[in-house]
Amino acid sequence: MKFRWWAAPLFALCIAMVPSMQDRFAGVEIEAIELTDNISMLIGAGGNIAVHHGEDGLFMIDDQFEPLAEKIQAALQQFGDDLPTYLLNTHHHGDHTGGNPEFGPKASVIAHASVRQRLVDNGMVRAGLPEITYEDSVTLHFNGDTVQIRHFPHAHTDGDSVAIFENSQVAHLGDLFFSGRFPFIDLDSGGSVASYIDAIEELVDTLPEDVQIIPGHGPLSNLDDLRDYFEMLTETSDLVQERIDAGKSLSEMTREGLPEKFAEWGTGFINEERWIQILHRSATD
Repeated sequence: MKFRWWAAPLFALCIAMVPSMQDRFAGVEIEAIELTDNISMLIGAGGNIAVHHGEDGLFMIDDQFEPLAEKIQAALQQFGDDLPTYLLNTHHHGDHTGGNPEFGPKASVIAHASVRQRLVDNGMVRAGLPEITYEDSVTLHFNGDTVQIRHFPHAHTDGDSVAIFENSQVAHLGDLFFSGRFPFIDLDSGGSVASYIDAIEELVDTLPEDVQIIPGHGPLSNLDDLRDYFEMLTETSDLVQERIDAGKSLSEMTREGLPEKFAEWGTGFINEERWIQILHRSATD
């Protein structure tokens, strides 16, 4: 086989990329924020983690990326164990389920039924697949608390779970809540802007006033933060719909942008242009 002149630099580029991929998480530190005597929020890279600890063991919600599993285990040791007894996946995205192969062999992994199927389709190893699935809701009685796990269909994805710790006034909303920023709504995985907004409205109406909210992404939040989020969602969605009804094209909408008051919302993973695209596609598909 002849050696092509361009092969050497291409091969060198590929080799050079390997360390950078491996080092992506090298500088990530796992920070623990105590919410109650037995519930903490872990921040690292990817979706925020909740840890509920007590005499029954650890109940963990989401597990970020697989390369961070060792660091997460080290952080869990402050709660009495380095592996959870139960692990809830709020949905199937890799920044929330990547650690499943590491934690799954000991933990009983819980998720909505569609999450298991999507992980199967994505090639998740058997040890990382949810072994407890549900359709509408499931209740976990653990460490003296009652955890209500509810499915909100066709919101961020088709398999979103919200966990509400009834005795502790704490809720983990997964990626139904990107605190202070525009959300990513995975329209290709069953997500819908309209259903997403409906879910947030229901949560605003039903969560207790003093609830501490762990968002999928962003800082620890409260009900006022969720109300602000709901207002942003409804106002921007209504604005894009008005422009659609007026016959404006997507390119016209992105050029016009959104009102200045939403500028800070576009500083996260989803910027203003991408958010307008999501709103437009969800309204016109």
